[in-house]
Amino acid sequence: MADIPLGASGRSALDVAKDAALQAGKLMADRFYETKEISYKGPGDVVTDVDKAAEELLRGILAKEFPDMGFLGEESAGDRADQGYVWIVDPVDGTRNYAAGIPFVSLVIGLALDGEVLVGVNYDPLVKEMFYAERGQGAYLNDSRIYVTENTNLSEGVLGMDLSYGHEGTMQGLDIVRSFWPALWSLRIMGSSALGLSYAAAGRYDLFFHGGLSPWDQVAGMLLVEEAGGVVTDRHGKRATLYSDGIIASNKTLHSDFLHRTDGMEWRKPTRATV
Repeated sequence: MADIPLGASGRSALDVAKDAALQAGKLMADRFYETKEISYKGPGDVVTDVDKAAEELLRGILAKEFPDMGFLGEESAGDRADQGYVWIVDPVDGTRNYAAGIPFVSLVIGLALDGEVLVGVNYDPLVKEMFYAERGQGAYLNDSRIYVTENTNLSEGVLGMDLSYGHEGTMQGLDIVRSFWPALWSLRIMGSSALGLSYAAAGRYDLFFHGGLSPWDQVAGMLLVEEAGGVVTDRHGKRATLYSDGIIASNKTLHSDFLHRTDGMEWRKPTRATV
């Protein structure tokens, strides 16, 4: 693994990311019950003034510590996620929940080198749960080591997914659920894919899948699941990248079972070229 430079303060990238998450998380929590300015980036794709303020805060903290590294944020775009050292940030994952006052949201901070995720933090400030990992060092929730589920029967577990922005992708995902029903006992559609992946890393979800995420949605979760002993691939079964076409996260057994049971379904077919 590449040696990650220390920040200007002498702290590690993980420590800087965790502290930045706490600061931005406080902003999110303080504003949660207040009226927010809401606008739309597309159908069902909302953004609030808190998203923008939190991203500006995170950008400032990370740039001060690591001025030579790139930055990619959901609200302000920026550098490619797979070229050099790049901080990748989602200031509010689950913005629709946040805007509606539904307390299932988080913020994401990740550091990648040429597309390989080295550090990932996903913080839920409303319940004060911080999921974090550094490549090769395991995955953690607050101070406890976490692992993917040991369950080998998806019918007895909890399947997690989130809806795509597009109608076709959403229907294809629901078709997968219908194909598992009624043997499947539990389904969760919670509205934060970052937390969905983190929950898979912690064994709360037995498997999580999504039709198409952006680098900032999945940067922390990809690393968390792998460091928790799990498998994260695209819809074709290849190891996930920051620009993957779909994502599937679970333990090895359930992941293989999911691929087998969904073979030939529309959701498994390519939707875009990966880069």
